[in-house]
Amino acid sequence: MKSARLVSLATVVLLLLGWEAVSELEWLSPMFLPSPSRVLHQFVVLSRDGYAGATLWEHAGTSLLRILCGFAVAASAAIPIGLLMGTNRWIKGALDPVIEFYWPLPPLAYLPLMIIWIGIDEAAKVTLLGMAMFAPICLAAQAGVRSVPIERIHAAQSLGASRRQLFFYILLPSALPEIMTGIRISIGTGWATLVAAELIAATEGIGFMIMSAANFLATDIVFAGIITIAVCALASAAAARWAERLLVPWKGKS
Repeated sequence: MKSARLVSLATVVLLLLGWEAVSELEWLSPMFLPSPSRVLHQFVVLSRDGYAGATLWEHAGTSLLRILCGFAVAASAAIPIGLLMGTNRWIKGALDPVIEFYWPLPPLAYLPLMIIWIGIDEAAKVTLLGMAMFAPICLAAQAGVRSVPIERIHAAQSLGASRRQLFFYILLPSALPEIMTGIRISIGTGWATLVAAELIAATEGIGFMIMSAANFLATDIVFAGIITIAVCALASAAAARWAERLLVPWKGKS
């Protein structure tokens, strides 16, 4: 494990050195590929002076709030629906085609519908993020229920477990590892959808900052925004893994 981390660290360092060398030797114009040092300088400038009326941290905070709201909407609907789909074949038959149809669609495909149906305020952005994060959680919850060994269910029933006890003590705990995996995937999907969501008349947010800077060919600001999204996504994934270890300590031990 330690050697793998050292290799990963060495790879990152070599990539940064190569990037810096390409920029310093002017093999590519700084407008197309600014150097890492220039991007780092832009981080300092954005943190201190801001961009479009907000600092980098304010843009990041706005985007994080949208992600959290979208996740709350998605999880609160996807988990119960996924569990119902896993336990009832009629509900699965009714909802599965709808989810399978829209899930592969890129968010930009139904972005115009969000604007037409909901408008251009925060609700449209949160709805778009929620829709992007809904399917992975829902399908994971469904798969978790359907993967429960039938012997475990029969054993609980033979001991006199009611339907409520069967759900809360057998089905839900058994499905929880799959649900947590779906949550981790959905968080990554949410950050990947962020730029599309912040195309909807946004005046603040990392996605807005990236698109606005791109219009002015401010490539260093674009790189700073991309790196910020990547760092936020990695931090979110780490938080999800910590929550998974806390809620599902038995995962991988049976």
